[in-house]
Amino acid sequence: MTIAPNNVVTLTYKLHTVENGEKTFVEEAGKDNPLDFLFGVGMMLPKFEENIAGLKAGDTIDFELAAADAYGEVNEQAITSLPVNMFDEAGIPAVGQILPLQDNQGNQFRGKVTEVSPEVVVVDLNHPMAGHNLHFAIEVLSVREATPDELSHGHSHGPDGTHEH
Repeated sequence: MTIAPNNVVTLTYKLHTVENGEKTFVEEAGKDNPLDFLFGVGMMLPKFEENIAGLKAGDTIDFELAAADAYGEVNEQAITSLPVNMFDEAGIPAVGQILPLQDNQGNQFRGKVTEVSPEVVVVDLNHPMAGHNLHFAIEVLSVREATPDELSHGHSHGPDGTHEH
């Protein structure tokens, strides 16, 4: 069976960022803890899915996604200064700390502290991979039809379709 919409795909990957031809390791999912997902429902980056569509179990592929096709370029508008008095109760965060934040509509997201001054805490709300080209090395372990439950839930229930959530 080849990878197509509404199939559950189980694969291993190694992810590197690429800058000026130099690769930097980010993470991997090995055979002991592979990635499984429902293909074609928007869970993965569209260009990621485009690159693996049509592959079958046992196939391997290496490909690179430009930043614009991955998590986008860094958006300077997503870097904001928060008044230091917002942190009176919790304490001033350290540079590099990831803050859980919430907007006025209740949407939750995270921001990375990039600077702290006596007046403001500067937070970068861009995705951590924004601005990076991504290199994937993938091995497809299995491809199967999604179960009716998986289709109605919109996600995989594990490599064999029986995992609870």
